[in-house]
Amino acid sequence: MRAGAATPSVQFWHAFCRITGMIKPVLPLLALLVAAPAMAATPQFQNIDALEARLVNALGAGIGEPGGPAAPIDRRLKLAACPTTVQIDPPAMGAIALRCVPLNWRIRVAIARLGNAQNVAMGSVMGAKAEIVVRRGDPVDLTAETNGFSVSVSATAQEDGPPGGRIRVKVDGQNNIIFAEVIEAGRVRLPGFK
Repeated sequence: MRAGAATPSVQFWHAFCRITGMIKPVLPLLALLVAAPAMAATPQFQNIDALEARLVNALGAGIGEPGGPAAPIDRRLKLAACPTTVQIDPPAMGAIALRCVPLNWRIRVAIARLGNAQNVAMGSVMGAKAEIVVRRGDPVDLTAETNGFSVSVSATAQEDGPPGGRIRVKVDGQNNIIFAEVIEAGRVRLPGFK
């Protein structure tokens, strides 16, 4: 085949256009139409970076910080792009759930506990034991405060805890257990809310 010569498929197309009265400029348009379904078929995945930034913002603590995500969200996840806003469920059992209701997917992200930072703040390094201010079975006010507003509900402590300690609480009328930080006697708050 000499340089600049049309391939048999192109020659066929030109002959077809002459016979049917179609003009040659339609070829690029048809190429786009053929390629469009292939481009539309490429999977669109949820932006994990944006999801993680939203989670850190909602918790009010960074990755690895007390009350924030314990570790970054795994970048190998290939979640289908959620057509609505991803729902962030309240913390339960030491983790927070991110859900896409329309596509029925959910991931759980572990929340960093106070750990050694709590013990240092409580003075346990010196051997002094922190005073328990909330006892198991005590009624407590569970609060979430941020940027000028506060929400509180009645709950029951499921374990003992000193100020600054993390305990499990059960919101009255519900069965799920939530981890909360002890503020003072009778008051606890959701971790990540300042």
